[in-house]
Amino acid sequence: MQHRTIETATLRMRILEAGEGPLVLLCHGFPETSHAWRHQVRALAAAGFHAVAPDMRGYGGTESPEAAGAYTLFDLVADMVALVDALGAEKAFIAGSDWGATVAWQAALMRPDRFGGVVALGVPMMGQPPVPPTTIFPATPDQLFYLLYFQQPGVAEAEFERDAEVTLRRIYHAASGEAGPRLPGDGTPNPFAMVSRASGLLAGLPEGGTLAGWLPQADLDAFVEAFRASGFGGGLNYYRNLDRNWELQKALAGLKVAIPALFMAGERDTGLAMPGMREIIDAMPGLVSDLRALRFVPGAGHWLAQERPEIVSAAIVDFLRGL
Repeated sequence: MQHRTIETATLRMRILEAGEGPLVLLCHGFPETSHAWRHQVRALAAAGFHAVAPDMRGYGGTESPEAAGAYTLFDLVADMVALVDALGAEKAFIAGSDWGATVAWQAALMRPDRFGGVVALGVPMMGQPPVPPTTIFPATPDQLFYLLYFQQPGVAEAEFERDAEVTLRRIYHAASGEAGPRLPGDGTPNPFAMVSRASGLLAGLPEGGTLAGWLPQADLDAFVEAFRASGFGGGLNYYRNLDRNWELQKALAGLKVAIPALFMAGERDTGLAMPGMREIIDAMPGLVSDLRALRFVPGAGHWLAQERPEIVSAAIVDFLRGL
């Protein structure tokens, strides 16, 4: 594997890549970087693919526009199309986890001419809600949903950037399979749930321990170094465009993802504890016309590509070879 910086039509991107063959883009989520896909980059290269994991817009060594409005899904999909162009390919496969899964789904929806297959980890394809998303999320005088907590510029940044290692260790642990099984409302600490207005998101999370071996200290250090350099603002700006995305995606009303698709999630993924998520997953075939497989991985949490790398890598390789 090697890192390099590449100029694209939209911005300057730092990528992690290996291998030769059909191009596969791997989009990370929050709060991660391209390093989250290190296992899959190696495995895909060994299987005869050109695997490329970019630091997404606002993360790591990739440019981070200052304006929060520069982080819509249309901007993020444009980045992926521009990256395919910059790498000299006509077409690519695309995979994503967390926010990267949302980007991958939207790339598949908007540009089926440029993407021949999509793999999504953790976040299913979702339909348009009838009202702006931020009007749906719960809030009380003492607490608010984490997506609302992320809306005010500077608030979450101040908390997370106080100590990047503490932030990442706590979030990674709490959303991992090692933190224990979850059911909606079972009280298990969940970074992607309700946040105290007084104490913030991190205070209610365990310290993180050893991360059960799936994230050695050297790998955690790689993430910490990246966020100490970039800060968390770029990644948080994705959340600050939820309502703007809702407005823009009205232009896509009625479209379905028509390219072959694979969906995977850890059985202990924090997202599955959100009310209605199981129903959303069950409804996916109505939005994804060629959903080849839907798979849940026992014991794994939200960071599926890192927690169960062999399972994820084998599933992606098998899926892509089948195409």
